[in-house]
Amino acid sequence: MGSEDVLKSASALASYNVLLQVMFRLLTFFLNAFTLRFVSKELIGVVNVRLMLLYSTLVFLSREAFRRACLSGEGAGRNWRQVINLLWFTLPLGCLWGALLVCVWLWLLQAPDSQTIPHYGPAVGIFCMAALTELLAEPLWVLAHAHMLVRLKVIAESLAMIAKCLVTVVMVVAAPEWGLYIFSAAQCVYAGFLSLCYVVYFLHFLGSEEAETKSFPLRHISELLPTSINGQPLLNWKLATLTWSFFKQSFLKQILTEGERYVMTFLNVLNFGDQGVYDIVNNLGSMVARFLFLPIEESFYVFFAKVLERGRDVRKQKQDEVSMAANVLECLLKLVLLIGLIITAFGYSYSHLALDMYGGELLSSGSGPSLLRCYSFYVLLLAINGITECFVFAAMSKEEVDRYNLVMLGLSASFLMLSYWLTGLFGAVGFILANCSNMALRIIHSLIYIHHYFQHSDYTPLSGLRPHPALVIALIISAVITVLSEHMLCCDGGWVLRLGHISVGAVCLLVVITVAFLTERRLVQFIRTQLLPKYSKKRT
Repeated sequence: MGSEDVLKSASALASYNVLLQVMFRLLTFFLNAFTLRFVSKELIGVVNVRLMLLYSTLVFLSREAFRRACLSGEGAGRNWRQVINLLWFTLPLGCLWGALLVCVWLWLLQAPDSQTIPHYGPAVGIFCMAALTELLAEPLWVLAHAHMLVRLKVIAESLAMIAKCLVTVVMVVAAPEWGLYIFSAAQCVYAGFLSLCYVVYFLHFLGSEEAETKSFPLRHISELLPTSINGQPLLNWKLATLTWSFFKQSFLKQILTEGERYVMTFLNVLNFGDQGVYDIVNNLGSMVARFLFLPIEESFYVFFAKVLERGRDVRKQKQDEVSMAANVLECLLKLVLLIGLIITAFGYSYSHLALDMYGGELLSSGSGPSLLRCYSFYVLLLAINGITECFVFAAMSKEEVDRYNLVMLGLSASFLMLSYWLTGLFGAVGFILANCSNMALRIIHSLIYIHHYFQHSDYTPLSGLRPHPALVIALIISAVITVLSEHMLCCDGGWVLRLGHISVGAVCLLVVITVAFLTERRLVQFIRTQLLPKYSKKRT
């Protein structure tokens, strides 16, 4: 697959993933708003913080290193039999992690009050089984991702999320007294549907004309099982070593990604009710990061990993591919920076209104608005870090990955200490401040790496972090106007005044987008041709 084809596939994958994540987050958004009317915030805290932390930790530590390593490598020359054999190690590794984590969650952590929140013990076991069920599809996921089977991911995860939401809604209405059993069953349905969709797809796909056209390396479903290879090693040990390097890194990255939940869970700095409010605000604040930035990062990591030769000096690589990678990186940085600046500029003035409309006084009173306002700035840092680390992880050599593990270790330790200290001073807001500090340090490290990577070439992709002055002025004026609008129109008045505040924001946003369209022409062209392939095809 040529570089242009890889770029088109990665762009299509990003577009599909964005649409998929938009749907996911909207479903979750309305699901949380619905369940808040039927269950307590304490139950939400146990499910969304304690149990989902167990699930995400088990899944992430079991598969993340394998994904990063197996999506790198030798491209078309890789031995997929060895790759599949390696990927199946995710399941026994998941069983080991599951046994360890269940023991910790049951016997080392303080259990919630059984009178208020019953069935905690069985729920821990069920969430663990759901995570192991999702790991069954890991070899299929990597195969699909490596060969750009973009529709499979969309369909599988869509069906799984819809099924989970339906189960949750029906059981919350019909039997709210079941408590944790409701969310445990819904998570099992999600994992089961996800794995089943991948299996059914490959049963139909393998051996078909489409598979022949794509030169798919497997022909029968039995080839997806781990088997020995005559005259060849069972595993590609170079790939296995790279996986181990990523595994050490993924452990530290998980602490950074879910650090506030680990602090809440293991240090008991917030009660379950406050954890529930923080998690809801966190989900609202990170919605754009999850449904927009993360899919772009995942998709273009595949692009950078395929186009660039890992660990090789930029002067010794194919210059047309280096040029393409640099141009794509610059446009991506400019895109996520623009989105992040818009969220930061408008987030302050609309946090209180958003929480009041979403969860009523339960969320809009207390620390909720302050949390969401701080998160609007954190989203800007998330946007930049996602793309810069996406490139860095695709370009680093194994030795550089190992050295970066030491950096991650220092960041993890400082984050945990900073979280504990700042939470004591500022409450839940301290978690976001600690995240901002650590995210800024990660961005600085990535920017230094990218600068050194391209310093002996004619490319300056970091110029994507310099927005046009007219755009900056438009954002500053819009932020001032919306702050004044909130003070005069929102949020103790009626819906007429609130609609007036919303209208002011809509006009300001339209002005900002117009200025961006007129000043960032290269970015607009990139979005049209790469991130909106269907639109591009219509024009041609």
